[in-house]
Amino acid sequence: MAQVPPLSSRLADPSRPVFLLGDVPPGEGTPPGKCQTICNKFMARSRALASDGFIVYDIQDEPGRSDMERPFPFRRVMDSSRYGALLSRSSGKQCLIYKCVADPDFEEWVEKATVEHGHNAINLVGRASSEGAYEGPTISEAMDIVRKKNQFGCVCIAERHTLEAAEKRGKAYPTEHQNMIRKQKAGAEWFISQAVYDPEPTIRLLKDYSALCREQGIVPNKVVLTFAPVSRKKTLNFIKWLGVKVPEESETKILEAEKPIDASVDLCCEILKKILSECVGVGVPLGISCESVSIYKAEIDGVHELFRKLQEILLDTRGSPWKVQWVEVLPFSNSAEKKEEATQEEKALVPVNNDLLLHASFLGAVIGGSLFAMGVVLGGGRRK
Repeated sequence: MAQVPPLSSRLADPSRPVFLLGDVPPGEGTPPGKCQTICNKFMARSRALASDGFIVYDIQDEPGRSDMERPFPFRRVMDSSRYGALLSRSSGKQCLIYKCVADPDFEEWVEKATVEHGHNAINLVGRASSEGAYEGPTISEAMDIVRKKNQFGCVCIAERHTLEAAEKRGKAYPTEHQNMIRKQKAGAEWFISQAVYDPEPTIRLLKDYSALCREQGIVPNKVVLTFAPVSRKKTLNFIKWLGVKVPEESETKILEAEKPIDASVDLCCEILKKILSECVGVGVPLGISCESVSIYKAEIDGVHELFRKLQEILLDTRGSPWKVQWVEVLPFSNSAEKKEEATQEEKALVPVNNDLLLHASFLGAVIGGSLFAMGVVLGGGRRK
């Protein structure tokens, strides 16, 4: 019986792109029933998109990130692994779980995410700043912990790979490509960028990373490029607070457009096209992730339009036929839950069983179900 490969395998597979949608967990303390409602809304909006899975972010306060005032007030959210378990179980698609290493219970978290929640892909995020006191392991210690239990990737930040950033750190040349190699040697199997609004740092990073891989005889990991459409000054300020470089001409183009969200989507498409054209032959496999950094409806809707367009652009560069198809997914039965002795909260957030998930996805195509997932067919073989 054919099975859908784990999300971690698709992330690590250099032979095919990967397409992801980002989501933020509900606020901390949200009742289980309300969590399910929020999850259902996200699924309803995104299920018609041909994504490989979802990213669930780990939101931290990060007071040392920037001297700028935070545009949106910080609110604590539900644990990324718990919400990812609910989202995976409800949607039939696996999740890539973000985790900040600044957690004194980091090792216990990894164990629970792997064993209880059934996740097979974790993305590690370092501390927001080297200044200040933080609890939990260093990024190197965290990679060693996760490597023994699960598959993981890390972030890559193109804004660190500029001559200006190097000068501020007293370096003659940027070193983010060296950081990527170091993390890859420690077990990282993929990288995910922060939102891209300036193509030049990303182009420089991909070329330098590729050259260093070639020099050291290493096969480059896949780099998933993240895009986040914006339509308001406040959201743009938040993007910049997060450390994303937004050229002044790009900001003006978006904010002065008749339809800012459309201008933002078009700009992101042009950025991807430029990255692809400048990096022909570089040899770094790419993927796409789209997210909304606000709850503003126009920006959420813009994510879905942007996802479709970026997916088309990236797949067209492969030079081989592709198509989108849908397959019904068999939802999980509630009968197993009724047999378990669990608290009301545990019943609402049942751990994901990957074997059941894969089995359900396959059977759904044969016997039907109430949900459907989209898949991309590449070169004649179905990928989902």
